[in-house]
Amino acid sequence: MDADRLQALLRATFLGELEDHVRSLTADLLALERAPGPDRAELLQRIFRTVHSVKGSSRAASVEAVEAQAARMERTLAAARDRPPEEARPLVDELLDAVDAIEEAGRRLRGPGEREGAPLSAVVRPAEPPGAGAGSVRLDAARLDRLQALEAELRAARHAGEGARAPLEALQAEVRRWRAEWAEDERVLRDALGRASAPPAAQAAPGRQAARLARLESELERLAAAGASARRRVAQAVEPLAEELRALRMVPFAEACAGLERAARDVARGAGKEVDVSIAGGEVSLDRAVADALRAPLLHLVRNAVDHGLESPSARAAAGKPARGRIGVTAVLRGGEVEIAVEDDGAGLDLDAIRRRAERGGLPEAADARALARRVFLPGFTTAPRVTEVSGQGVGLDAVRAAVEALQGAVDVETRPGHGTRFVLVVPLTLLALRALVVSCGGESVAIPASQLRRLLQVHPDGLRPLGGRDTVTVDCEPVPAVALAEVLGLPAAAPAGGRAPLQLAVVAAGGRAVALAVDALVAEQELRVRGLGARVRALPHLAGAALLPDGGVALVLNVPAVVASALGRPTASLAPAAAAPRRRPRILLVDDSPTTRALERSILETAGYRVATAADGAEAWAILEREGADALVADVEMPRLDGFALTEAVRASRALAALPVVLVTAREAEADRARGLAAGASAYLVKSAFDQRSLLDTLEHLLG
Repeated sequence: MDADRLQALLRATFLGELEDHVRSLTADLLALERAPGPDRAELLQRIFRTVHSVKGSSRAASVEAVEAQAARMERTLAAARDRPPEEARPLVDELLDAVDAIEEAGRRLRGPGEREGAPLSAVVRPAEPPGAGAGSVRLDAARLDRLQALEAELRAARHAGEGARAPLEALQAEVRRWRAEWAEDERVLRDALGRASAPPAAQAAPGRQAARLARLESELERLAAAGASARRRVAQAVEPLAEELRALRMVPFAEACAGLERAARDVARGAGKEVDVSIAGGEVSLDRAVADALRAPLLHLVRNAVDHGLESPSARAAAGKPARGRIGVTAVLRGGEVEIAVEDDGAGLDLDAIRRRAERGGLPEAADARALARRVFLPGFTTAPRVTEVSGQGVGLDAVRAAVEALQGAVDVETRPGHGTRFVLVVPLTLLALRALVVSCGGESVAIPASQLRRLLQVHPDGLRPLGGRDTVTVDCEPVPAVALAEVLGLPAAAPAGGRAPLQLAVVAAGGRAVALAVDALVAEQELRVRGLGARVRALPHLAGAALLPDGGVALVLNVPAVVASALGRPTASLAPAAAAPRRRPRILLVDDSPTTRALERSILETAGYRVATAADGAEAWAILEREGADALVADVEMPRLDGFALTEAVRASRALAALPVVLVTAREAEADRARGLAAGASAYLVKSAFDQRSLLDTLEHLLG
């Protein structure tokens, strides 16, 4: 091996080891900060050994910057052995800064910037162990993903082989039938040839045909046996390979928690607080992709707990609590899912502040304290009195919810005023294996993740109740919008069944909102292998992937949060069969603080055949909606008391009105305003400067079907 190749291998090995050393040093330094006197000497010695290892490996890899930093840390540690315990905090601060510098150096070495020594672009993961006697190698994540894709292709080939068995068996049965028929025909033909004194060659012909059929039957049996043997060998290879790859993808939950203790410490120092972070269930194994996706939500929840949840030491003392706050992060297996809790012993959520913030935003009153607490997951919702680096921007907990739902999971919150808050995240152990209900919809097989499936219902069309311009079904005494899944996905609707057959409904939920999805048929609940979507269809918001079915077919895996949001964002056609009675004219609630604009738009709508009710501002409109409802809402944005954005948010947050079509007609042309309106839940956003009556009528016609 030439010198450049050797140097590249040493650098790759060093970078892999550096991650483990940084993690170990961070944990030990945080433990040193709060360790009692008798334990300090052992911790210092362990830290010293790790730093010495970093110095040695960086020297071997010719990374002078890291080697120099490690040497400085060694000198600091040597001097710290005689320092009193009360000086631990400034020592830890100094050493953690050094660890940060080493970690940053490692990131730069992996990145496209400055690289010391041999160019790292030439470094590849070694196929063989980098050192004699090494018991393991590091596997590149991208390479593991490619192996997983190849395993899926092998599994697909196995299914294809299984699919070829039935036609072959049918052909064997046909040949056996031919032989049986020929045996009777041969006897008749031999008798006829004998009576006709046919030449010997002609009399031998029936026997030759019988022999050919026998050889054909024998050859088919041989091919069937060979095919069965090949299928067995593939099956014997696929399952162990799948298990090994699954094991390779699994990492301990502790990896998702890396950095949480350090982050909590830094936020606490800045806020003048004290905190201990404990992690339980760190040994629980979950898919690497799930662990990676959980890092940001967990980090935000822990930082949020320190900044919002924990009181100052003086306030805790006044409440009879220890000066140091506690944050616990736990992981527990629940079947094919893992339940993760982030719990603090702080003051709990300020429910009064949440209620006031909701009232200012025009949101309807929450049903109970738990529903009120869940408001913290709404986009833009914050009760922080000021914006800081840690809080007050109103995007954190909404981002947590979105990240968890992207994993086909769910998030919830419980709080006890004065005693603390508990956030609960439930996510699948792996994104590759999925327990799902397979349904038939629009000629396609569709998989609904079991974790987001709440109920299966069979409802007669007469059991549907119109509300807010769409059909609803009662589930646990609450109205739930019912929509055709085929319509949401843009698939062709099934031909209507005769005799007003019962509807098959799958009730799904995401983000505290539920929808009943009407499907053509319920097929089966199955454990599926999920594959990512190709580049051409990756942008489809309603799909989270594709899964291979046992019969070799493919099922589309629903992105349930996206389906729920889409279903509630616009009305759909009625699920009930069309009646012979005259069609009811839709009722539009028109809201604008300008009498002239109201009169103009009312005239347009009534001429088009709509029934129209009017309101002068958002507050009046909300009262009308609660009292009388409507089939659609057309509203201005700039209005007194309650503006159009807040009115839209209130509609979307209402269980009874969440599905109501909302059209904002406004003079605010800025793209930011349009984005804000759509984010609030508007079904359409029309600008008055470009307004003409046809655009409004076309929009309503589309939304109301």
